[in-house]
Amino acid sequence: MMAADPSSTPDGKAAPGCPVGVLKCPYPEGLAQLHQELERLAHQVRTDPLTGVANYRFFSEALEQEIERSQRNGRPTSLLMIDIDHFKKVNDTHGHEIGNQALIHVAGLISRQVRKLDIVCRYGGEEFAVILPETDLYAGIPVAERIRLSLADTPLNLDAFDLSLSASLGLATYHPYSSSSAEELISQADHYLYEAKQRGRNQLCHADAPSSESITSEEKQTLFKLFGRGAKTKD
Repeated sequence: MMAADPSSTPDGKAAPGCPVGVLKCPYPEGLAQLHQELERLAHQVRTDPLTGVANYRFFSEALEQEIERSQRNGRPTSLLMIDIDHFKKVNDTHGHEIGNQALIHVAGLISRQVRKLDIVCRYGGEEFAVILPETDLYAGIPVAERIRLSLADTPLNLDAFDLSLSASLGLATYHPYSSSSAEELISQADHYLYEAKQRGRNQLCHADAPSSESITSEEKQTLFKLFGRGAKTKD
């Protein structure tokens, strides 16, 4: 009879989790720690360190992926660009530390107004972007308005005073099977963002929305389930 292999379990099978099959193997714990470290580093690479939302690098990759997904499944993807109004004045008047608190505050408010599948990013400076997968213009408008109202109605509470903030927003939609690119979608949303600034700030601008009469009752119910409630109204 052959002697039992010390690297195997009593039933003759290799020890689970060990890369070399040793029964009492120190590697599983080391591998788990390595996996956790890799996840931590990956999170750092794709996350804005100040606000905790996705950074520009992750935004670029995610938008390309969502457009590819739209091309496969035939469903639109919308992009919302958000710029805090008069942010330079906040920094000049109250200092950069208060400005940083304002950015964190805004990122948190935006994140609380969207779905888990939506992607909130810090685009740069005081500008944020939200990728809305499987969302057309009609469905994206109430989301954008909810974000705008939340920012305008929720001041940043500081020790000495409350800091009121507002934002201008631009919304654009990628239509499946179109020839436009991620860069063109960003350019469209940015165009409407600047239009909102020029019209007086604290408002949303976008292309002409479809008539509500063209939306079926079934589609309206689906939108209600997705977004909860349902306009056109840079420094």
